[in-house]
Amino acid sequence: MPKLKHWLMVAHPWSWPASGSPAMIAFSYVFYMYKTGVVAEVNWLFGMLAIIGAVIFHAAGNLISEYHDYVSGVDKLEKTGPVRLIVLGIFEPKPVLLYGYLVLSAGILLGIYLLVNTGFPLLIIGTIGIISSTLYYKFKYAGMSDLVIFICYGLSITLGVVYVMTTELYWPILLISTPVGMLIVAILHANNTRDMLQDKEAGIKTQAMKLGLEGSQIVYQTLLLVAYLIVAIAVMMRFLHPVVFVVLVTFPLAIKNIKLMKKATVDNLVKIQFLDTYTAKLVLMFSVLLSAANFIAPFV
Repeated sequence: MPKLKHWLMVAHPWSWPASGSPAMIAFSYVFYMYKTGVVAEVNWLFGMLAIIGAVIFHAAGNLISEYHDYVSGVDKLEKTGPVRLIVLGIFEPKPVLLYGYLVLSAGILLGIYLLVNTGFPLLIIGTIGIISSTLYYKFKYAGMSDLVIFICYGLSITLGVVYVMTTELYWPILLISTPVGMLIVAILHANNTRDMLQDKEAGIKTQAMKLGLEGSQIVYQTLLLVAYLIVAIAVMMRFLHPVVFVVLVTFPLAIKNIKLMKKATVDNLVKIQFLDTYTAKLVLMFSVLLSAANFIAPFV
């Protein structure tokens, strides 16, 4: 019989910063725009609800994917990475799928509330969230997960948070959120690179499998380094205040992760067993610092 902690664990709460981080960055940037006179009115409550909604959709997607990864044979007992509770027999598959759709329903209800109080653009953004939550496993098995994650986490979440807070589609937020979006994709890429041999046995095709180990190493390095470059570009274009260069505090960690990825070999992928976790820590640190900089910038 699953315990309360198991119901939480099966939704992979350690991954939620991947959705909470871009939402937090968007919230902080709206604060920056408000304090600098770019926007006159802001609904702070809707912003907080949007952050919660992003995490709810993420949790739902985790649960639905957990079910499909098990029934498709992707998740096995010997697979590396997080503990899979269906594989261990703690959960039957169907209750996890039902759980996922119940969580998704809660997210949709919250989205409808925000939609009624904002406008039509949120319907399009919310639809992207629903599609990514319910059909992510199909994109994953077709080697399109990196693109879907970037669109959902790197772009639509931040655009949605800014919209519900201001009722404006502020397109520059897409440039501002691109760095964290690339880092979030790097989490997935590290995971898929580690699991490429096991995924091949399961008959699915991830981007890492298509690229091969050497190509995956290059892509991982590019994702991390270009993220910092785009921050510099956003500062030069005056969308971000120079104080955001505080994110460079995380650069040594990025370099450390890149060096670890380069040590992996096809015969010894266990060397990057925890690289997705290390990359997730980078994402969290980067996002907290960028958000803090946005809150501080109007007073500097």
